[in-house]
Amino acid sequence: MCAAVKYGSRGPALIPRMKTKHRVYYITLFSVVLLGLIATGMFQFWPHSIESSADWTLERRSVHDAPLARLAPTSPLPERGDLSCRMHTCFDVYRCGYNPKNRIKVYIYPLQRFVDEEGVAISSTGLSREYNELLSAVSDSDFYTDDVTRACLFLPSIDVLNQNSLRIRETAQALASLPRWDRGMNHLLFNMLPGGPPDYNTALDVPRDRALLAGGGFSTWTYRQGYDVSIPVYSPLSAEVDLPERQPGPRRFFILSSQTALHREYRVELERLKEENGETILLLDKCSNLSQGHTHTHAHTHAHSPRKRCAKGQVYDYPQILQESSFCVVLRGARLGQAVLSDVLQAGCVPVIMADSYILPFSEVLDWKRASVVIPEEKLPEMYTILKNIPHRQVEEMQRQARWFWEAYFSSMKAIGLTTLQIINDRIYPYAARTYEQWNNPPAVKWSSVSNPLFLPLIPPRSPGFTAVILTYDRIESLFRVITEISKVPSLAKLLIVWNNQNKSPPEESLWPKVAVPLKVVRTKENKLSNRFFPFDEIETEAVLAIDDDIIMLTSDELQFGYEVWREFPDRLVGYPGRLHLWDHELGKWKYESEWTNEVSMVLTGAAFYHKYFNYLYTYKMPGDIKNWVDAHMNCEDIAMNFLVANITGKAPIKVTPRKKFKCPECTAIDGLSLDQTHMVERSECINKFASVFGTMPLKVVEHRADPVLYKDDFPEKLKSFPNIGSL
Repeated sequence: MCAAVKYGSRGPALIPRMKTKHRVYYITLFSVVLLGLIATGMFQFWPHSIESSADWTLERRSVHDAPLARLAPTSPLPERGDLSCRMHTCFDVYRCGYNPKNRIKVYIYPLQRFVDEEGVAISSTGLSREYNELLSAVSDSDFYTDDVTRACLFLPSIDVLNQNSLRIRETAQALASLPRWDRGMNHLLFNMLPGGPPDYNTALDVPRDRALLAGGGFSTWTYRQGYDVSIPVYSPLSAEVDLPERQPGPRRFFILSSQTALHREYRVELERLKEENGETILLLDKCSNLSQGHTHTHAHTHAHSPRKRCAKGQVYDYPQILQESSFCVVLRGARLGQAVLSDVLQAGCVPVIMADSYILPFSEVLDWKRASVVIPEEKLPEMYTILKNIPHRQVEEMQRQARWFWEAYFSSMKAIGLTTLQIINDRIYPYAARTYEQWNNPPAVKWSSVSNPLFLPLIPPRSPGFTAVILTYDRIESLFRVITEISKVPSLAKLLIVWNNQNKSPPEESLWPKVAVPLKVVRTKENKLSNRFFPFDEIETEAVLAIDDDIIMLTSDELQFGYEVWREFPDRLVGYPGRLHLWDHELGKWKYESEWTNEVSMVLTGAAFYHKYFNYLYTYKMPGDIKNWVDAHMNCEDIAMNFLVANITGKAPIKVTPRKKFKCPECTAIDGLSLDQTHMVERSECINKFASVFGTMPLKVVEHRADPVLYKDDFPEKLKSFPNIGSL
């Protein structure tokens, strides 16, 4: 009460003063916060000197604008390259650490102009266009980081691609002056032209201590296996000449030699081979000291042109002429690594490499036997005979592979640089490394190169459950009934509807049955029965259930039991409708039989489980013209799959459950192929056709089926795992 009286008596005098104090307090607080925000923003965006911000940016890619770095005569020198270095001795993998993407991080040092005490640059060319392209590609890739503390690998912006342009000692001093050099640990140098006259060493002569070297001319004496990376010598013509891919096959010339500075002994031997084999061999040289008046052009005007080659006064465009030969010779020159190898690959000409002890580019991951012929130098006189013994089909495959090697790994400095980083990345994260197939198979043969997963010991699939692939055309009602029944199967992982009707759209999404698993509709471009066996990306499980849109009689227990049987036999066709092939002695032909017998040799894929690997084989490896024949006749794709699986495994299919009737009660004769009067005759023709293509009868006959253990036992239904197996 007293306090209230006191406040009430003095209130009118105190309130204005308190308001003023509060106003000043809040204004002061707001000002401090505002100044703090401004200061923080200025710190973030104002140029300031910390190591991680000096990254490789677009603005700093000009060597003329780079800061000057003067080297003292007493600047330290690195040790010479340690030939004993390996990844476990000279590389600190702990810098790389673990990251979810399993990708190394590469830091590029900021550009500097290194000069000696007299102001003379360490390189006569500065930053070459090729090295600038390489650094730009790395900085634009997922490997790059501008945070030096996160870096696993360090890439100097000092260009050592061409040793001819370098001052060896000063370049080594510049490397040693890098802030994170640490004896070259985790540093990567790119060099394509090593050595110099008179000995032309096969590795960069610049002392580099423990640094990794991506070199373009390694020999077995200088290459540190598993540490260095052998790279190609980049050909500038790759960027200048657009050489369209040519279809593999016979060419105008059998062997072509286009190198202009060959050793005299090699030239003499090649000329002897040409005398023996005539016009099938073309020997080119530089266009010099030739008379005028030739058919195509004056040869002397092209004496110094790298894009012209001459033979007996005839002028040829280079590298276009390389596409006119099946094989192109690549001999050692002053250096082991030759840019002509890249030109030859671009032309799709099979390189014949004769350079003893040469470490082929990216040979750590590339299988050069698929794209080239390597012959010892001493066997040069036998070259023609060796090449003639290679089958034509193999030559075509090598031509195709050679072109793809160039496109993927040789075509640009970007391709060379990123391939090198990927190889190092695979060493550091071997569990996430690219496979042999990923390195060596062109995308066009990705599916045809899938390896067989059904090797011993056979184990249950890693991906649980199965994907139901339902082929449909326009039977919507029965399709929805099939979907509803399949969705009750506990092991169902996904539903894939192959919509084979190009004239009618599938039902709206709201009309489809509501199921607890993903449902995807794939619309095909053509109405082909083989579409059901296409290796869709949506099939993530190893188990596939192929089922027709009119198989409405199978229960969820029957389907679940079939899947359990398949898990025990993942290399077999496991299905429900059984069929048999018989030999007709009167006609001397095979006969298709659908009557109930004691034997089974096929299970129809109208309802069958199989491994998704067979989708790849059916689509890309089916012998002869079987796949096209099936699509043309709109019949027998299920028989073709039985032939394929039996031929691969040598085993019979497995029929599960006793059910034999698979007729759709609501379907009319128009709806089903199997009700056609000529259907049985056509099926017999299919068996004879396929046996002829395969050259044998791969189907195996068995006299057993798989049923649940307690099937027909006098046992409470509630205690059975599969009580609803169904009737015949």
